[in-house]
Amino acid sequence: MNHAKANRARARARRRVLQALYQWQLTGQDPADIQRQFLGEHRLGRMDLDYFSEVFRGITDEADSLDAAFDRYLDRPARNLDPVERSLLRLGTYELRERLEVPYRVCIDQAVELAKAFGAEQSHRYINGVLDRVGRDQPLRAAELKTRRR
Repeated sequence: MNHAKANRARARARRRVLQALYQWQLTGQDPADIQRQFLGEHRLGRMDLDYFSEVFRGITDEADSLDAAFDRYLDRPARNLDPVERSLLRLGTYELRERLEVPYRVCIDQAVELAKAFGAEQSHRYINGVLDRVGRDQPLRAAELKTRRR
């Protein structure tokens, strides 16, 4: 698969992760059941299935630590966030911490684009600001951030 197709497949996977996280938050269903449902019911041919599965499971397994990573940058308690915003912050934080092959700016830009599509009117600005601060706190991103500033 060429680079552009791979990027589009990952972007589709992120969109599905957002939808699956939203469902998980609202229903409290077992993540494994939601994952099976998404893999079985959705048109997935052009989505990065492995990325979807790994990221969704990683986020649901690490939700508390992800929330703790962005909590100090919020202007309200995380439990008061809109479910879409909370899901996007979890997704972006997970990618910043765990998916180092994904560039810092891509992690944030993808979350911002999803916020524009699914979030409240100005939520993309909020998501951008919080994730930028989270990213700067990631020691494993330090070298990448230094080269960006030059």
